Amino acid sequence: MTGTDSEFRGPDFSHINSASKVQELVDLGVLEPLYLMPLEFGGPETPMNCVFVPIGIADVKQSTDLNIIASLIERGVVSRYSASPQYQGDSFVPTSIEIKATDPGNFESCIQIWGKSE
Repeated sequence: MTGTDSEFRGPDFSHINSASKVQELVDLGVLEPLYLMPLEFGGPETPMNCVFVPIGIADVKQSTDLNIIASLIERGVVSRYSASPQYQGDSFVPTSIEIKATDPGNFESCIQIWGKSE
């Protein structure tokens, strides 16, 4: 494959298109839960706040949340937070998580997980 539109990074989760397939990979130790709104920030431990990602990605996000975002919140640099999963096709596994912390400042980060490079 050549050209940026055809380049893929990491594993291919495009065939993981159902909750049962996600659960199979969780049971095999391939996927783990990631809470979009961190539990440490008051996020609920509910299915609406949870996506499943390859092992290790939740730690990357938690490190960003606790080591960067929390400090910005404590210093009054930001007061709003969002983490939005991005998907490719019918996959239940996000290709990336876009993190934004704003008001009055601005911090943005994107955790690439799999799929086409942006």
